[in-house]
Amino acid sequence: MFGLSSEKILILLVLAVFILGPDRLPQYAKSFAQFIKKLRRIANSAQAQMKDELGEGFEDVDWRKLDPRQYDPRRIIREALLEDESAVKYSELNQVKAKAQPNIKPGEVPPYDIEAT
Repeated sequence: MFGLSSEKILILLVLAVFILGPDRLPQYAKSFAQFIKKLRRIANSAQAQMKDELGEGFEDVDWRKLDPRQYDPRRIIREALLEDESAVKYSELNQVKAKAQPNIKPGEVPPYDIEAT
């Protein structure tokens, strides 16, 4: 829970007893419990509202598929280009790639684009 081990929680409780004292500790514990209950009600109402707004099939949604961190733009483009393998062949892609990159002979100065840097 929040990266706290049981030993750390115990130390925090002992410090709370010493700082607040035995007279005020029950009042603070009661107000903390009320705060937790209120927070839990808010979370439950937000979840119920989300279920109502999303409608049926809310439970069937795989949220991991919608995680934007899993998307690789290169893979998406590659899959889109190679979706129909009969229309696009690897040899055709290699020909297009060869035309796009001219061969530079030994000793020849490569083209330099001043605006690209």
